[in-house]
Amino acid sequence: MPHRVRGGTMQIGELAERTGLSLRTIRHYDDVGLLPASRTEGGFRVYTEQDVERLLVVRQMKPLGFTLEEMAELLELLGAEPASPERLAEYLERARPERDKLARKLAQADEFIAMLEHRLGR
Repeated sequence: MPHRVRGGTMQIGELAERTGLSLRTIRHYDDVGLLPASRTEGGFRVYTEQDVERLLVVRQMKPLGFTLEEMAELLELLGAEPASPERLAEYLERARPERDKLARKLAQADEFIAMLEHRLGR
């Protein structure tokens, strides 16, 4: 069971569990400034619900091939009021073809699995 830290924060293990990301990935995102962690007096990383939400957005961006710097900019744009519609539109135009590429790869994988299942009589 994850250890809860006072003030509604959580430690890295719970954050990893809730986001499906590895401890190593979360630490890396902290090291590069994408998800800077608060620290306890003992030096342990602690995170908030806002950090969970931020990481879930990062997880959505990752398959689309954005760099860490681009993800940081996107997070900033998404949190800005008012957001820059021109810059967001540029990212959207880059995300769509990447999503289409992923969909084609998934369809190919499904075809291969179907062929294997057919060969096995399933």
